[in-house]
Amino acid sequence: MRAWVVARPGPIEREPLRFVERPVPVPRSDELLVHVRACGVCRTDLHVSEGDLPVRRPQVTPGHEVVGVVASAGEDVRGFMAGDRVGVAWLRRTDGTCAYCARGAENLCPASEYTGWDADGGYAEYTTVPAAFAHRLPDGMDDVASAPLLCAGIIGHRALLRTALPPGGRLGLYGFGGSAHLCAQLALARGATVHVLTRDPAARRLALELGAASARGAYDEPPEPLDGAILFAPVGDLVPVALRALDRGGILAVAGIHLSDTPPLRYESELFYEKELRSVTSNTREDGRDLLKLAARHGIRATTHTYPLSQAQRALQDLKAGRFDGAAVLVNDLPPRH
Repeated sequence: MRAWVVARPGPIEREPLRFVERPVPVPRSDELLVHVRACGVCRTDLHVSEGDLPVRRPQVTPGHEVVGVVASAGEDVRGFMAGDRVGVAWLRRTDGTCAYCARGAENLCPASEYTGWDADGGYAEYTTVPAAFAHRLPDGMDDVASAPLLCAGIIGHRALLRTALPPGGRLGLYGFGGSAHLCAQLALARGATVHVLTRDPAARRLALELGAASARGAYDEPPEPLDGAILFAPVGDLVPVALRALDRGGILAVAGIHLSDTPPLRYESELFYEKELRSVTSNTREDGRDLLKLAARHGIRATTHTYPLSQAQRALQDLKAGRFDGAAVLVNDLPPRH
């Protein structure tokens, strides 16, 4: 099969990925072999490619927003058949026995593994996934539209929960890429007022088209105090900016897996009056199941821009440069091999 690998992590402009021939992976006894149809391009893939995240698997294949069909299954798998359409997300495996897993917080499992970081992901013709962590996808939603839901959508959903936004609350979104534009739709479906703060004019236009009440520059003040905010941009300088925009008792959730260093925080103006700063760490399988149901119920749709699988490196370069709004999706245009 053909697959992209991170040959040597570094700036994406220097093309750290290579498109190579690899054997089709053999699924373990509890895994599915998935023929990839589409794979979303996530900013985490950029962090893996550029080395912002430490190498866990040398020559790893990125990609963790995978839509495909089951090609085969390990001998212990039950409940899946060849031809079933499945999604493969960021969270790949947990130990299922630690204190965090026992209390329903498997996203905090110290032994957790991740698709496209610990194991090869979806920038390839085939990938594998433990059957227990494969997602069944809603009927009627095509492959390209489904792919960004599997990380961008799930993380946006979890980040929104972390803000504890009250009914009809005022939500600020800092950065407006693949995850934020899905999160905005979820918040609007709940009756929230959404204010978007981002440097990208095209993203501001998309925000208004989706129903945001306002769209301003990333460092601007929103038009009203916020009950909650989510920082999607991996820019630590925006943490105090967003905290100052919160109303009393407001919560800021930081959604990214990577964030540049934050400047010192001033207690009186940025944390007093019971403001809170929270992080978001991965997701649980329940988050994924809930998000897919909500997306089907409310018609949550990603604004997508497609690239052939062979152009994955260019898609990551365009993501870093901000050349598209919404989300990019790789489409596997290579014929399956037998």
